[in-house]
Amino acid sequence: MVYDDLKSRKKAIAVIGLGYVGLPLALEFAKKFRVIGFDIREDRLEKMRNKIDPSREVEPSEFEGADILFTSQLEDLKEAVFFIVAVPTPVDEHKVPDLKPILSASKTVGKVLKKGDYVVYESTVYPGCTEEDCMPVLEDQSGLRFSIDFKLGYSPERINPGDKSKTLRDILKIVSGSDAEALDTVAKVYGEIIEAGIYKASSIKVAEAAKVIENTQRDLNISFMNELAIIFDRMGIDTREVIEAAGTKWNFLKFYPGLVGGHCIGVDPYYLVHKSMALGYDPQVILSGRRINDGMPAFVAKKLIQILIVKKKNPGDCRVLVMGITFKENVADIRNSKVADLVEELRSYSVSVDVTDPLADHEETMEEYGISLLDHPSGPYDAVVIAVGHKDFKNKTSEYFTSLMGKDPVIIDLKGVMATVPQGVRYWRL
Repeated sequence: MVYDDLKSRKKAIAVIGLGYVGLPLALEFAKKFRVIGFDIREDRLEKMRNKIDPSREVEPSEFEGADILFTSQLEDLKEAVFFIVAVPTPVDEHKVPDLKPILSASKTVGKVLKKGDYVVYESTVYPGCTEEDCMPVLEDQSGLRFSIDFKLGYSPERINPGDKSKTLRDILKIVSGSDAEALDTVAKVYGEIIEAGIYKASSIKVAEAAKVIENTQRDLNISFMNELAIIFDRMGIDTREVIEAAGTKWNFLKFYPGLVGGHCIGVDPYYLVHKSMALGYDPQVILSGRRINDGMPAFVAKKLIQILIVKKKNPGDCRVLVMGITFKENVADIRNSKVADLVEELRSYSVSVDVTDPLADHEETMEEYGISLLDHPSGPYDAVVIAVGHKDFKNKTSEYFTSLMGKDPVIIDLKGVMATVPQGVRYWRL
């Protein structure tokens, strides 16, 4: 019944939260269904009404012909029968899951929930969160009974910001439901927009667990490479050369060292850790990987200071340019950026640090980290840290980097961006 009402456009799909995940999803659904895009920030909504993605991931052409209403008004949500929650799930300063956004979104949905409606969560959570934490909020706000009056689903987001080769349509979609009927309906609705296919998980908890381990696995693989980088640095061995050599074996997985931030890899493991510890098990491997990755900004900062001192430079008299503040290459997303931690570490040594990034929003970076971005850095700098592998940085010539640097310059290339190293430069990379 819900699927038929959606197909005939008698009723609408509501997407709650229009960020990196929600907006592309809402626009894709709006090609096949009537969609209500809900967000609490009116400034962002106004940009979307003008075919502008505040996250700069979606092209203006994607808005063309979309049957979508952008709104912050609760009343508008009453036309929906299929609600998708795609809000952030961060951790707090103690690395504890912060469920406030997802519980707040659940309250919003609960206020307009009707008999027969569906609520599907896409936000990354620990296994059990949908049914144990979010469902009671829906019941409390709506006065309805779960399973009898409304149904639940979970379909974890798999969007990779900055990746234009694998769009939402091209990524296999995991779906789950609170019962067989719910699973079938959720699968049919998502099946209208996903070309890569639908994978039906046996339960909501399985789908939640699948999502959280995807990024935990990647976090652990990178932490292993980061630990190797620390070890090989003491040996005077280039880690990337080691990886390239080992990569000649068919079953060696090529991961590279680096700063691990962002809204997924640097956050999701803590959701699994939280649930594990609540059940009385203190996870060893996951936390070990997190400690290594969280410690990399301090390791890099210390390495640079050591190099400066060897060159008989007083860190307190040095100027350093950090290139890149986003959490990964070719995206504007600065959430949980470990580059910001690196800047803080360098400043703790009294180093004067400038930061530049062609993609990051200046106001957002200042608001989030208190860091002012420069559009046109002016040397001379004692050291340049290439922290993010943006295309713009990869296209820079050796002469460009030379023009930025003063006497006895140092380049710290965290992503192995530079193809050739200028003469006379002390070059170091992870």
